[in-house]
Amino acid sequence: MRAMQIVSLDGPEALEIRQVDVPTPREGQVLIRVHAAGVAFPDLLHTRGLYQTKHPLPFTPGSEIAGEIVFAPTDSNFRTGDRVVASAGIGGFAEFAVAGVTKVFPLPDNVSFESGAAYFANFGTAHFALLERGQMQPGESVLVQGAGGGIGTASIQVAKAFDAGMVIAVVSTPEKGAVALEAGADEFVLVDGFKDAVLALGGVDIVVDSVGGDRFTDSLRCLNGDGRLLVVGFTAGEIPTVKVNRLLLNNISVVGVGWGAYAGPRAGHTESQWDALLPHLESGALRPQVGATFKLEDAAEALLQLEQRRALGKIVILP
Repeated sequence: MRAMQIVSLDGPEALEIRQVDVPTPREGQVLIRVHAAGVAFPDLLHTRGLYQTKHPLPFTPGSEIAGEIVFAPTDSNFRTGDRVVASAGIGGFAEFAVAGVTKVFPLPDNVSFESGAAYFANFGTAHFALLERGQMQPGESVLVQGAGGGIGTASIQVAKAFDAGMVIAVVSTPEKGAVALEAGADEFVLVDGFKDAVLALGGVDIVVDSVGGDRFTDSLRCLNGDGRLLVVGFTAGEIPTVKVNRLLLNNISVVGVGWGAYAGPRAGHTESQWDALLPHLESGALRPQVGATFKLEDAAEALLQLEQRRALGKIVILP
């Protein structure tokens, strides 16, 4: 089969498409014919050896996949030909991939493979951030940094689906603002001067921050009393610091959001999230924003688009 592999830690340009063996599922795994694979920030970090989990070279990146079951254990709920989404860990940038049966979920017939591949990692992260770590209550206002990307658009939709009040998007360009509005944001503001614009709208109760960098302090200043800033990631590259007197004086919190680290050792957690999100996916309230699709051989360009922050919505690879 064809697979796009990381052969050196020199960035996306060092990816190579290779012929490799179809993976053999181990006990408790399914084999999936991949129809679409989501592109995520960890995939980019893998190409430079910067992700916390290391794998021996060469290896195939790609955690988020959607496709059809080729093989499943007889004691599972899956059969050959079933449409599914899965969290594979690695191996998704290929024609076939394996995943643990507990990380595989049925894809509704009215949802495309492209949308499926763009769905669970982003929406699972957003749900964990807002509902579990952020304890969002109905009517609370939410500010989303990096709102034109995959995590950002998912956070907007999850906030709205679970009864948030006003949702404000922070974006770097009007084009990304339009994507955020399409995802359901009530307002968008540009990065330059966003703090004053948000405060003029009344401030917010929760900030979802997947960007970090120099936006962090002004995000804290946007919070009302008892507000929570949810740290999802650092796509800006710089890991910010906080002077804790800001938290004390304003009675606000900075909350870490490590979805994978939390869900991994907790049996049943991922399944419970899927059950909570599925009705909203089936109804169309949650609509993954697929911004661009790339052929497998163009995976390097897909990752570069993510690295250069040119992505609008979620990027998907079609093997």
